[in-house]
Amino acid sequence: MMFSKSKKGKQKFIACTHENKKYEFINPKELYIKQGKETIPIEIVSDKQGFVNIVWKKKKYLVDIIEKNQNQYEILVNGVSYSISVESPFSYKRRKYLAKNKEQSKVERIQAPMPGKIVEFLVEEDQEVKVGDPLLILEAMKMQNEIVSNIQGKVNKINFHAEDNVMKDDVLIEMEK
Repeated sequence: MMFSKSKKGKQKFIACTHENKKYEFINPKELYIKQGKETIPIEIVSDKQGFVNIVWKKKKYLVDIIEKNQNQYEILVNGVSYSISVESPFSYKRRKYLAKNKEQSKVERIQAPMPGKIVEFLVEEDQEVKVGDPLLILEAMKMQNEIVSNIQGKVNKINFHAEDNVMKDDVLIEMEK
């Protein structure tokens, strides 16, 4: 999320996802999401039980902040987890510049999206995988989650074994693009 003041004194916020999707917000009292050329108003409302909801396009979305680490936030919207960063205008421009000019790494690290227990690995080292191929099953809060590949490549190294407990952001698998 990036902060800046407009000419009318309103603050502008930009939320950036890890996939580099960009959402612009203007002044928390008058919230709008700018998606491409479309500007859509949103509301933040609390219900009687104290839950916070975002109302967007006449639909309610339950929102909860799961984790905050410096300028990184993990939020839960209707049960789906999203990671966003909150950026100053300078750091946002710097991050975009560095991302544009950095050399692409050939190694992709698949990290645990949450703490849990590895049920089983569905791939082996030196195996070729495509985008969307299942890599492993991770159990968290009595739910089994299938972790899939976000790239096409070869499994270089598996860092854990079935039945191992892992923490959020532990590198589970290293893959070569």
